[in-house]
Amino acid sequence: MKTLKSVIALAFGVVAGNAAFPQAPATLQLDGRTPVTGKVYLQKFQNKMFSTIDSSKITNGKFRFATPVQLPELYGLTFDKDKAPYFLFLDNPKAEISLDSAKYFANTTVKGSAAQDLFSLYKTQRGVKIDEFIKAQPASIVSAYVLYRDFSYRLTPEEIESNVALLDKSLAGTQYVQVLNGLPAVLRKVAVGNKAPDFTSTDVNGKSFTLSQNLGKYILLDFWAAWCGPCRRENPNVVKAFEKYKDRGFTVIGVSLDKSKAAWVKAIKDDGLNWTQVSDLKYWDSEPAKLFAVRAIPGNFLIAPDGTIVGRNLRGAELQQKLEELLGASAANAAGK
Repeated sequence: MKTLKSVIALAFGVVAGNAAFPQAPATLQLDGRTPVTGKVYLQKFQNKMFSTIDSSKITNGKFRFATPVQLPELYGLTFDKDKAPYFLFLDNPKAEISLDSAKYFANTTVKGSAAQDLFSLYKTQRGVKIDEFIKAQPASIVSAYVLYRDFSYRLTPEEIESNVALLDKSLAGTQYVQVLNGLPAVLRKVAVGNKAPDFTSTDVNGKSFTLSQNLGKYILLDFWAAWCGPCRRENPNVVKAFEKYKDRGFTVIGVSLDKSKAAWVKAIKDDGLNWTQVSDLKYWDSEPAKLFAVRAIPGNFLIAPDGTIVGRNLRGAELQQKLEELLGASAANAAGK
């Protein structure tokens, strides 16, 4: 079967300012041609999520957008608004795109966007050192995005601060740097040895749940989602830990970053998660996730009976080992002496 492609010509008319930072308001004039029928959707990226900001009906193989946008920024193009779009960094008044309609947009090409060129190159590299990447292109929005999206969840507060300092000051107004600037303070609050912040959420039955009212055992506060493949693969290990230590003063509290209650409830049943589950169904806008600076899932915090955080992101054998240390036979014998 032949691969279908759309050849899109993008032209931007600047309404005010220019393409320099902070982001300049512009009106997108996007014309395209495609053999695909239906619609093309233009989406905006915000907090790890894409939301549709415009759509264009394909008529006689052609479509057009005239949409207010911010440049430079990350957008998405897709033929199905319910599926992941093609990631498109736009920083140039003119760009030309061959948008492959096959799965994952494998053969898509972009001309005229330096940011997209850099992002495409980044995706082909392995073992990227974020500080070196930023130093090579400190003023690119891609540097800010990569630090925000791919590295912030595995860096210490100090490392985040030092890498943000490498970015050009012109990036300060971007959504990425704004989030990055707030992360270190929150990460320090939820460091091992500190008290876990309290929160209230809603369980699967619609009842209110407050963390501070459920202390008294070792709690694994487990951030996950039905749509998260790595989370689902880790769930059997969490189930194993729960079954082994639930009668020794251990439990799990699941915090879902789902947006569909039906999918969330089905995953709980399918994976046999027989512990309290809560969610505000806000996806990456989850309030508990923000409170604990969770930027990637699966993620977890092991909380002692008095509310002190004693472990973070414990998975696989590491989780089993930590629980054995705290609640195993040797620990029980030591406590009884």
